[in-house]
Amino acid sequence: MGQPALSPASFADAMLHVDGWVALAGLVVGFTVGLTGMGGGALMTPILVLFFKIQPLAAVSSDLVAAFVMKPIGGAVHLRHGTVNRSLVGWLAAGSVPAAFAGVLVIRSFGDGEAVQNHVKMALGGALLLAVSTMVVRAFFTLRQRSRALGGGAEAPAGERGPLVVRPGATMAVGALGGLVVGMTSVGSGSLIIVTLLVLYPQLTAAELVGTDLVQAVPLVGSAALGHVLFGDFHLGLTTSLLAGSIPGVYVGAKVSALAPALVVRRALAIVLTASALKLLGATNTELIAAVAAAALAGPLAWRRLRTLHGLPATGPAPRPAYGP
Repeated sequence: MGQPALSPASFADAMLHVDGWVALAGLVVGFTVGLTGMGGGALMTPILVLFFKIQPLAAVSSDLVAAFVMKPIGGAVHLRHGTVNRSLVGWLAAGSVPAAFAGVLVIRSFGDGEAVQNHVKMALGGALLLAVSTMVVRAFFTLRQRSRALGGGAEAPAGERGPLVVRPGATMAVGALGGLVVGMTSVGSGSLIIVTLLVLYPQLTAAELVGTDLVQAVPLVGSAALGHVLFGDFHLGLTTSLLAGSIPGVYVGAKVSALAPALVVRRALAIVLTASALKLLGATNTELIAAVAAAALAGPLAWRRLRTLHGLPATGPAPRPAYGP
């Protein structure tokens, strides 16, 4: 069960007793999120579990509450720039909000104590593998779009594209699946949903995908956070320490995102997340080293082959297509 209602005294005490190491981890994760645009739950939760030995349910609960504070920042920017499809946000939220709250109840239904912690740990490991898979799929779609653009198939400017036809049932299903995963593990709002949106609505621009995903994540994460405050294992001090580092980290990361090789960072993150997932799922150190070595060696070779098959250079940035008449 969640902790008792927060008093002004307990809130002030949490603000005064920030864990410096957790705040530093939050700073690194926040910087990475701002740099690459990926969701922070896939990094922060396993860091809390594996390095700080925080109980899995407490890590998920506190990370979700911290994410709920941070998500509206990026969403507000996209709303001001008009890169949010409000209709999609509504249909996604219709599925994700109840599913996210239900995800907390599903986790709690496994019992208390060590049993529920093990279930959360396994679910988190599976969610991380799913997040890595969606990163690969998203990169593949981006590669294919660049290939089409170079071949003369670049998408039309926004003003020349036809109206987007919303598919309510499929969109609600995407929201429900994403909400359930986020409610159980805190992972998925920045990876799983954005990739499924890309599959359902390929005519969305990159900015619209990111903006729509960020805004729909606000009610999703809010619902999951409320469920974890009520029924999870929320710790105010842990959340405060996360926010103390992650808020400035996101800001700085976003500022330098245009200068840093984000692609290299994403590839490294994919390997780190895979290793974290395998460790959470109980892999031995030998199995972990073998898997990471295979991913580090085979991944770049496979990616080079894919680039050449799509008419792009094996390495380096893709040539920019010539737009206009």
